Amino acid sequence: MGSAANRRGVILVVEDDKDHADGLAYLLNMEGYQTKVALNGQTGLELAMQDPVPELVILDLMLPDMMGIEVCREIRRKVKTCDMRVLMLTSRSEEADRVYGFETGCDDYVTKPYSSRELIFRIKGLLRRGPLETMPREEIVFGKLRMETTEHRVWVNDMPVNLTALEFRLLQTFLERRGRVQSREVLLSDVWGIEAHITTRTIDTHMRRLREKLGSAGVYIETLRSVGYRFRAQPDETST
Repeated sequence: MGSAANRRGVILVVEDDKDHADGLAYLLNMEGYQTKVALNGQTGLELAMQDPVPELVILDLMLPDMMGIEVCREIRRKVKTCDMRVLMLTSRSEEADRVYGFETGCDDYVTKPYSSRELIFRIKGLLRRGPLETMPREEIVFGKLRMETTEHRVWVNDMPVNLTALEFRLLQTFLERRGRVQSREVLLSDVWGIEAHITTRTIDTHMRRLREKLGSAGVYIETLRSVGYRFRAQPDETST
């Protein structure tokens, strides 16, 4: 296990149950990961900012000082941690709770009780994705739409648009692949990084909300019935 530990990065565990947190840290150490452990949200945020910055945080939804959702929001707001993978742990399994977690910016959602094998599988899947750096981290202009990837900011007609972390990733993925058809299954795999825990209907809901927030630039995202979505190859402003 020692050589694996030298190759693998740091995972932050934010869990208020000390026995559970220590158990997670032990499991991760056995898999070759380094760990940081926090028993409340504020300490978790402090450890997230300290070098080496964790690649992934395992975040309990219910914490003594703040909700895990709030911790996730803070992680996504900061440039230093905005690309960190967030895996939420919770005993709440309703679809509405999962959707809310994804909208806030978590990358995956595991309900308790869970198996150690499943958790490690999910972690490895998230870390294989790596950060969204296939596009240069710079300002991107497409017609009336402008995106600043470094600070996760978007404007339409020079007016700021408030997107969740998930909506930002969706939009960035479309801009990277403009002109190419994206099936719902591809979006589910590449943006959410999972394949079975939310439905394609949920993707359609996210797409509708993204279009609404983009306003007049929402027409850049085209729906292809029974296939998926496509971001226009050119703005074609004369038709909008």
